[in-house]
Amino acid sequence: MVCLTLPPYLLSRAIDDGLRPGRWPVLAGWVAALLGVGVLNAWLAIMRHRTMTRVRLDAAFRSVRAVVAQATRLGGALPRRVTAGEVVTIGFGDVGMIASTLTITGPGVGAVLAVVVVAVLLLAVEPLLAAVVLLGVPLLAVLVGPLLGRLQGVETAYRERQGELAGRFADMAGGLRVLNGIGGKEVYAERYRRGSQELRAQGYRVGAVTSWIQALGVGLPTLFLGAVTWLAARMAAQGTISIGELVAVYGYAAVLVVPVSFFIEGGYDLSRGLVAARRVIRFLVLEPDSAGGDADGAAPAEPSVLRDPASGVEVAPGRLTALAGARPAESAAVVERLGRFTGSAATWGGTRLDEIDLTQVRRRILVADNEADLFAGPLREVIGGARGRDEESIGRALYAAVAQDIVRGLPDGLDSPVDAQGRNLSGGQRQRVRLVRALLADPEVLLAVEPTSAVDAHTEAAMAARLRAARSGRTTVVTTASPLLLDRADTVCYLVDGRVAAVGSHRELLDREPGYRLLVSRGADDDPDEGTVPPSREAVR
Repeated sequence: MVCLTLPPYLLSRAIDDGLRPGRWPVLAGWVAALLGVGVLNAWLAIMRHRTMTRVRLDAAFRSVRAVVAQATRLGGALPRRVTAGEVVTIGFGDVGMIASTLTITGPGVGAVLAVVVVAVLLLAVEPLLAAVVLLGVPLLAVLVGPLLGRLQGVETAYRERQGELAGRFADMAGGLRVLNGIGGKEVYAERYRRGSQELRAQGYRVGAVTSWIQALGVGLPTLFLGAVTWLAARMAAQGTISIGELVAVYGYAAVLVVPVSFFIEGGYDLSRGLVAARRVIRFLVLEPDSAGGDADGAAPAEPSVLRDPASGVEVAPGRLTALAGARPAESAAVVERLGRFTGSAATWGGTRLDEIDLTQVRRRILVADNEADLFAGPLREVIGGARGRDEESIGRALYAAVAQDIVRGLPDGLDSPVDAQGRNLSGGQRQRVRLVRALLADPEVLLAVEPTSAVDAHTEAAMAARLRAARSGRTTVVTTASPLLLDRADTVCYLVDGRVAAVGSHRELLDREPGYRLLVSRGADDDPDEGTVPPSREAVR
């Protein structure tokens, strides 16, 4: 920015000193200096662009890393606190806006220095011109200020509405099969259409304010250039300044167009960047639902009893425990408390779970949700996770989950691609793939929610027998109302209204608990077809 002020000065010296008769060497010297400054400015422009690009990309990736780390920290609380569309909008749009805003720092500082240097140079020419520059540049920035404040308001509303609409689209796309089944696709499509039209109207309001800011960013510097040039021309005509100084003043005024434009554009970017930054900060300060996230207590050294005082469930180490209740949501709530996904007074070996270091809990206790996400990639990576698994371990897990037929049915076996959320698999296949992934993780405590609800009776019977064998000697909890799986459990906890009503083996409870007998007989009548999955509570809602 400062070097941009040198060519007008050198040009004025070449005119006043070098155009006199017989001063060709002097003229050649000033021309050479002008050429050298031009080359320097070109090189500086290249380096400035590279530096600003590096700043922008570095900021973008740092911000994305912070957003992803926060999403991972929130864990199971993330879907309850922020919609998927909001996360996407923050992770792409807002982060990109913040990164772009940071690139105004260098030009902004340079613009201030350039204005000061031009004012000093003009002071040597004519104090009145220096005063015009020093007073005029801040005045131009003040004129745009009210528009920038208005832009923040309309931009904030627009970005929030955009996140809501993106979340609605993600929900609609994820539940398309369910919506088709209940005839709700057109209803949701119409809601999305209305929301899209409202967003478009808000976008027009943002565009109207933006157009004025951009117009002023071009028009005001041009008017300023004209005013300074007119004043300098009158001084030259009156003989107050020389022709060379007139050229220099015009050059200085032309140079000022760049920093003044940067002031206006920088204010525009800063206004939008503040809107984006506030949204990102609101996401980064969210806390997980689980209480005691900063606890640093030690987990039990040996496999220990898990207890949930809220329900009365007690899970003995090394055994297969089943939770059976008429309302699956109540059994799932017990699992969430035992897995420390919600705050509770649950204990592990006599110590409250929320007082134990969360990393140790996650490493040793795994909650296998029937609706857990499946990420896109080769099947081998989908089930293996971050750590590579040998063929023998994968084979054992596939056998235990009765999933060998899935591998045989795919064109490239374990190397076949799986779409996000397993969209190219049937419901029963997705459920078994999730179970394979959980078994390969081989946690000390496995808490599985309805692991066999989407398969036929024959497959379910095989899964029940093999799951027990695969988890022999390890602590396992399953929620189910299936007699095939309940019969394999060491202990069954019969839940009524979310609390334990009876504990015993499957056959003991059949003999002495009429409510349990009714629940199990109803479960025996259910024989879901392979490849179908009951709609989730969230999808139905």
